Amino acid sequence: MPLTTKIYVTVVAVAGAVVAALELMHWQTLDPIRLICYLALSLLVSRLQVNLPGQAGSLSLLFIFILLGIVELSLPAALIIGCVATLVQCWWQYRPNVKWHQLCFSAGSTALAIAGASYVYHWSVLQNGHLDAAVMVLVAATVFYAMTTFPVAGGIALSERRPLRQVWSENCLWSFPYYLMGAVLVGAATGIDRHLGWQTPMLAIPLAYVFYRSFYRSYRRDMDRLEADKKGAEEIAALHLRTIEALALAIEAKDHPTHDQLQRVQVYAVEVGKELGLDEAQLEGLRAAALLHDIGKLAVPEHIISKPGKLTREEFEKMKIHPLVGAEILERVRFPYPVTPIVRAHHEKWNGTGYPEGLKGEEIPIGARILAAVDFVDALASDRLYRRALPLEKAVDKLLSETGTSFDPQVVNILRRRYREFEALAQANALDRAEVPFQPTIARDVTAGESRESSKPASSAPVEKPADFLSSIAAARQEVQNLLELAQDLGNSLSLNETLSLLALRLKRMIPYDALAIYVVRGEKLRAEYVNGENFRLFSSLEIPLGQGLSGWVAEHRKPIINGNPSAEPGYLDDETKFTTMRSALAVPLAGMDGTMSVLTLYHTERDFFNNDHLRILLSIAPKLSLSIENALKYQLAESSAATDYMTGLPNARSLFLHLDSELARCRRLNSPLVVLVCDMNGFKQVNDKYGHLEGNKVLRSVAAKFKDCCREYDYVARMGGDEFVLVLPGLRMDQIAQKIERLRAITIETGQEVCGTDKLSLSIGHALFPEDGTDADRLLSEADRRMYLAKQKEKLSVFGPRGFEFEPTGTW
Repeated sequence: MPLTTKIYVTVVAVAGAVVAALELMHWQTLDPIRLICYLALSLLVSRLQVNLPGQAGSLSLLFIFILLGIVELSLPAALIIGCVATLVQCWWQYRPNVKWHQLCFSAGSTALAIAGASYVYHWSVLQNGHLDAAVMVLVAATVFYAMTTFPVAGGIALSERRPLRQVWSENCLWSFPYYLMGAVLVGAATGIDRHLGWQTPMLAIPLAYVFYRSFYRSYRRDMDRLEADKKGAEEIAALHLRTIEALALAIEAKDHPTHDQLQRVQVYAVEVGKELGLDEAQLEGLRAAALLHDIGKLAVPEHIISKPGKLTREEFEKMKIHPLVGAEILERVRFPYPVTPIVRAHHEKWNGTGYPEGLKGEEIPIGARILAAVDFVDALASDRLYRRALPLEKAVDKLLSETGTSFDPQVVNILRRRYREFEALAQANALDRAEVPFQPTIARDVTAGESRESSKPASSAPVEKPADFLSSIAAARQEVQNLLELAQDLGNSLSLNETLSLLALRLKRMIPYDALAIYVVRGEKLRAEYVNGENFRLFSSLEIPLGQGLSGWVAEHRKPIINGNPSAEPGYLDDETKFTTMRSALAVPLAGMDGTMSVLTLYHTERDFFNNDHLRILLSIAPKLSLSIENALKYQLAESSAATDYMTGLPNARSLFLHLDSELARCRRLNSPLVVLVCDMNGFKQVNDKYGHLEGNKVLRSVAAKFKDCCREYDYVARMGGDEFVLVLPGLRMDQIAQKIERLRAITIETGQEVCGTDKLSLSIGHALFPEDGTDADRLLSEADRRMYLAKQKEKLSVFGPRGFEFEPTGTW
């Protein structure tokens, strides 16, 4: 009960108690037997009430005896009769849940009404006016009626925040003729009393009671039949409304994850309508329109409804048809209250710039003006698929900025003053509608020791029960949207890492996971091509033989596993990783068009976390993902071959120039030295001629591998072509160059002996320094190449002498 209503009830009860106490202090009766008889009769008839169909109140014979006490007895006696009988009547009517404030308010308002009617009846102006007794009784009955009904209507108006006049006319005006008829009966009884004594009317009471019981029973039969017909009609109407509301909720579920937002719109709109004085039919129309206003979105393509950015002109024109379509749908329902005009006009604006008809100001139906403002606040304060909700205060601030432009200032002012109160009421309604949380049924685990065949048929798992139909619709719509976005992303890039990164991001919106790994078949093993989430280093280091472990079994048999045991992966339980926390896994095979095989595996820390819906989603994206991975791998191979020497696996000449340019830019920025070595193998042609090209290829691969091993991590080794190699050595000091050259020569000699068993191989090396010998790649390579040929000529002279006769060198250069 609102605070204002509590204060009002207390004031009425206290005022009635004070009036009764003051009058009873001066009480004296000249005829106690008559008082006792009237009191007993009033107590007997206090239970006799007639409920009229369609009316909130009831008729009681108690009023007649109260009015008879006012006319025939003193005011204190009438107060005793009225207050005691009213308390008994309330106790009987509200038992067993009778509340003290109901008793106090009823007794207090009755005391005030009796006092007012008695003062008017005994008013000297009326007494001296020589009015007929019947007229005076009618006046007293009218005053009693007014002072009885207005306090009750006032309490209802305060609690429901509705105008007093509206509440009084709806709930009390219908009973006025009954009070007039009661006044006539009291006037007749008073006339009989004056001529034959007060006992004479009392003798007619048993006969009247028998007649009343007979009439009441007949009346109750007819009323019960009418009430049953009325109830049946209301149930049918409610069934129709619930059917349409369910359809509306199903449509709204495409945009709203739950129906709480719709309930908030309904609560806000109805409360604003009450404050603006809308009648019951208008409020019912507003209540229905709050749920059904967007039913016309059935005619709008889903990609327009869920578009995160600004609509194009063409898309907006398509969106503008939904109020008209919604109105046409609802016109066929033929509601008994105005719903269609509200739905048709709920996107009109106060300044006339809205749609579909461009109405402005008060041309827009009042219900549509209310709904437009309320829906605007709710849209800003609710989460959408494409943005987060604003705080309610900021949403109301934005509404205020549109006052007089888009929205009715009167409606906006009510929302500004009472939005917190409306929100509390909406939250209370949401709590009343709270639902049981969804607890899915999960397929069982597949441990390392079990046969995987038992886990692969997804259809063998129990059917999962969804949380509610709205959540299911919203989840289905969101799944379609996520799958569409994922399909678009997978086709946008040929970069393997970028493709798989987008997959990890999009997939987590549909399937929660703690770690994701994509393994690609390399030879006879699966190696992690991409890992995301917890235990990154662990899964990146795994090398899983085909047929072994969870992912290896999936790759070999090309069948999925749901809720497998991650500990089955080879290497997962090594000493350094024994504290990993994964408890369940979901793995599906990915097979490309040319047979390229990979496995997508999701891991989670909860046991039996994954369900059949998760498996279904993975299987639905598997074909597209397989092709994307296959294309990305092909592109990666082509890109690698364009920059890599096929024979040795070293970077080729193209990569060398790109890297050298980048390294020189870094050296200029940091003012650091750089050494470039150009190497050419001597005697390689004789090896090819004598031992064959296969052996020559082995020599090249061995030399390339050993050159790379003897260099630092950030050194760069490339093959220029043939038997020429180039080394880029950033930060190498002058005193280290000779040592590096001797090491490279020794490697070449050792390789010749190991591969071919010959010592014919040697290495000529030329060097260039940055910045002393040049500041660009061409100058440095040219200078190093020139020095390499000078070194080669010196080696020839030291071997053959000036006349060309071969002799053993006496030393090394």
